[in-house]
Amino acid sequence: MSRINTDFEEKLRAAAEDTVAAINAALSQAPDADEIARPPRLVEAMRHGVLNGGKRLRPFLVLESASLLGGERAAALRVGAALECLHSYSLVHDDLPAMDDDDLRRGKPTVHVAYDEATAILAGDALLTLAFDIIAAPETDLPDRAKTELVLALARAAGIGGMVGGQALDLAAEHAAPDADGIVTLQSMKTGALLRFACEAGAIIAGSPAEERRRLRTFGELLGRAFQIADDLLDLTSDSQTMGKATGKDAARNKATLVGLRGQPWAESELERLIEEATALLAPYGERAESLVAAASFVAWRKS
Repeated sequence: MSRINTDFEEKLRAAAEDTVAAINAALSQAPDADEIARPPRLVEAMRHGVLNGGKRLRPFLVLESASLLGGERAAALRVGAALECLHSYSLVHDDLPAMDDDDLRRGKPTVHVAYDEATAILAGDALLTLAFDIIAAPETDLPDRAKTELVLALARAAGIGGMVGGQALDLAAEHAAPDADGIVTLQSMKTGALLRFACEAGAIIAGSPAEERRRLRTFGELLGRAFQIADDLLDLTSDSQTMGKATGKDAARNKATLVGLRGQPWAESELERLIEEATALLAPYGERAESLVAAASFVAWRKS
């Protein structure tokens, strides 16, 4: 029997639709104020990279963490759209021949395959900068202090000490396998940092006290660890048609994972433990946290 709540899936789909609409608005061909022009081919490649399907889990986490703490949905939606642009930039670059060299993403040709390598690099660059544009823009109705905190938190999550640094460690790990602690650090940076930001962002949007911000941040960290273990299990057990991308590549490229190091039974048990710990953090919020609790189960038991 599925551990994923049907109501949650409907809520996730609705949030994804709203996120796509927000990104669509940000990626029109018409230039914004202070822009000179938007090259059509570049915009098309950006749209290919960010509007090619996907569950939009990270924007959902921004929306639900903000809702939990009383934050405005309109502002949370824009921050979620910004995060999805940044996440998609990372996928466009990750798929490049010099990185993971993937031809498929979400069942469709990757950007460098559909266009060309140079255009894919530029599309990724533009999606990255667009993320910060969306947060800082006047249309994001938040106090300047909150915008500054969001920009800083996202930059730290995405940069040298976060996702990009994790990517560098991941590439290095193909040649010198890290131990278990090293793998946890790598994965917490590469995958976990953006999920942590997604949850913490809700507290920033809501202007919540430091204690609540720390609680949501820790929830996001646990979610990130669970997400990566689940992803590594799927790479081992699923197929490319279900996943919409190549599978079995971790073993083929000698990538270090906790699943490879400690085995499938341990990984499944660790998933249970992480989700229980994450869920316990939300207990003080009672029924108001139901969507985030369901999101934790979704992260662990999703099929793709």
